[in-house]
Amino acid sequence: MSADEIGASTVKRVTRVLIPFLMICYLVSFIDRVNVGFAAFQMNKDIGLTPAVFGLGGGLFFISYFLFEVPSNLAMKKFGARKWIARIMLSWGIISACTALVTGPNSFYVVRFLLGAAEAGFFPGVILYLTQWFPAATRGRIVSLFYVAVPLSSFVGSPISAALLQMDGIGGLYGWQWLFVIEAAPAVLLAFFTYFWLPDSPNDAKWLSAEQKQWLSNTLEAERQRSGAGAAPVREGRTWKIIFHPQVLLLSLVYAGTSAASNGLSLWQPQIIKSFGLSTIQTGWLNAIPFAIASVMMIWWGGVSDRRRERVWSTALPLLLSACALGAGMLTKQLAPAMLFMVLTLVGTYAFKGPFWALSTERLGPAAAAAGLAQINAVGNLAGFVGTYLIGVIKEQTGSFALALTPILALQVIGFILLIVSNKRNATPAPETRTQTSH
Repeated sequence: MSADEIGASTVKRVTRVLIPFLMICYLVSFIDRVNVGFAAFQMNKDIGLTPAVFGLGGGLFFISYFLFEVPSNLAMKKFGARKWIARIMLSWGIISACTALVTGPNSFYVVRFLLGAAEAGFFPGVILYLTQWFPAATRGRIVSLFYVAVPLSSFVGSPISAALLQMDGIGGLYGWQWLFVIEAAPAVLLAFFTYFWLPDSPNDAKWLSAEQKQWLSNTLEAERQRSGAGAAPVREGRTWKIIFHPQVLLLSLVYAGTSAASNGLSLWQPQIIKSFGLSTIQTGWLNAIPFAIASVMMIWWGGVSDRRRERVWSTALPLLLSACALGAGMLTKQLAPAMLFMVLTLVGTYAFKGPFWALSTERLGPAAAAAGLAQINAVGNLAGFVGTYLIGVIKEQTGSFALALTPILALQVIGFILLIVSNKRNATPAPETRTQTSH
């Protein structure tokens, strides 16, 4: 068997074994993160949450996520993916279920803050994990396949969440309490499965042959050599230099707009759709449509980026599409065009993800990846806090969802401009490269 044939069979095997499982884990994670958007239909009235309070509580998730993101990713490097990802899933499942116990604004704030801390590190940890299994040329499609769990979570979770709300009064519990308890259970079960099944590295994978392990090891090592991976691994004293490196901050700002859009719309879109006078069940099914279309387009665009071996414009064009569609959607007051623009906004938002994370891993290199990727995702989720909170405040003050979405639009436009300008000016060398040249 030739080297190319071994390589193709290895990538196919790793993809089939790891990606579906990691997708399921992330799907469950995101359902537990955004199901509060549907719970709000009943919960806000039952425990007295105003739009501003709900926006702040929803946004506090991203504050703790931001604070614990980098430490969590560095901990995964120390303890290994199997143990750390299992720990993350177990803790977020338990805390998500505890949301059923909230009784007012303060307890809502506490639980959302703890949920963010529990889940911190999962996404960048998996992205880091994937760099140990897949060559750079395949990562646009692979990251898209993994990240498609996010729009799928709303496609799958929206009708389920709407249906669970109909359990109101069963067993003396509100429908929104049943929603949190039932949808948290899969995370706890998957945590135990992760601990006993997920391999830490290719060398631990019993389902790869010796020649497949050798090909993967040789290929990734050659990439490390080409990217200047001879630099020393990231140490504690160098972490701050990496997370505040201009390249990392630039990528963080570019990511902020789509992170705010995807997180903000996942949380608020059900209420936006319901504001057109629809029932809870109708809202659940309609809310699923934009995410279903975005899932398909996300995978397709990640493959396009890989085939073209191009990352910058593959990242910039979806970002521009999302911004334009969001801006146009703010001007309509009819359901049909509003749904069309929601579809286009989410298509752009999610198609952006695969090429962007492939671009980020290539620019950072292995030595800077753990801290750098975590910082990018952390800043993006901090933007998620700002966007989610401002949507609530502006909606409460003006009564308009259109005006409430303005901060997200501004972040997307800024991200697009920064990405294009930085590409023309030849971006600053990655932290890893600079570290090596300093020796």
